[in-house]
Amino acid sequence: MRVNLTVNGRAHAVDDVWEGESLLYVLRERLGLPGAKNACEQGECGSCTVYLDGVPVCACLVAAGQAQGREVRTVEGLATGDGLDPVQEAFVAAGAVQCGFCTPGLIIAAHDLIARTPDPSDAEIREALAGNLCRCTGYEKIIDAVRLAAARKAAG
Repeated sequence: MRVNLTVNGRAHAVDDVWEGESLLYVLRERLGLPGAKNACEQGECGSCTVYLDGVPVCACLVAAGQAQGREVRTVEGLATGDGLDPVQEAFVAAGAVQCGFCTPGLIIAAHDLIARTPDPSDAEIREALAGNLCRCTGYEKIIDAVRLAAARKAAG
């Protein structure tokens, strides 16, 4: 089957998509966008989180056919031109990136939180990131990064 979708503002037609193929597979293997990571394939870790029509989803749980005619935004699509999104910049500045496997999903979750709640409390940050697992950082640097991103966005 052919799946037509828009990814990071560009229209794509993906041919020969098989019935059980995931959106994650299409993004990584067919479109060459390795940002969303393939970790658990069960929607438990958050490493494959992307926006689907503006809503964060685990791409491993979305059948590619469900993306027909829809808008997908990946961690690669947050950057504009040569500049990173403020959330991406904050993760680098705060040292919230270690092995990097969880980072794309955490960045999407943090980006979504700050868009909805410009000045999130620590409890709101923890709740927003609850679906994302990290085995390296202990989460403190990640929470620092979200605080920093929110402060930078508020400062304009």
